Amino acid sequence: MHDPNDLNAMLEPGQMVRHPREADWGLGQVQSNINGRLTVMFQHEGKVVIDSKRVAVHPVYE
Repeated sequence: MHDPNDLNAMLEPGQMVRHPREADWGLGQVQSNINGRLTVMFQHEGKVVIDSKRVAVHPVYE
């Protein structure tokens, strides 16, 4: 059962995303999604760990 407060629960490794408040980071690829901690490798920022209870990233379907 997933945490109802996890805003990124549906994301899986390999999916592409964008950060809603950091457009200059560019496109990011999900590396892992474990216990509300989403690790994303962004083009212009590098690896970032996101608290899924605070930030909902935007999936990219291109």
